[in-house]
Amino acid sequence: MARKKSKPQETGYALFDVLYEDGSRSSNRRVPRSLLGGLDGDEPARKAIEEQDNAIAEKAGRPRILIKKITRSPV
Repeated sequence: MARKKSKPQETGYALFDVLYEDGSRSSNRRVPRSLLGGLDGDEPARKAIEEQDNAIAEKAGRPRILIKKITRSPV
């Protein structure tokens, strides 16, 4: 008897591509799905990614690069 394959479970994250003011890119940045949706849509993702960038820049001892545009990563 053949077993039915289970559907992949939704992860707790949505993936975003980020374009920075200096022209650099970052792909597949993870943002918790619990922050997204509602009336604000994907706008809370910008704040979450900015917080991630702040932590990274602080550890690296350099200023944070400003975000120009955020889009959902194609799946």
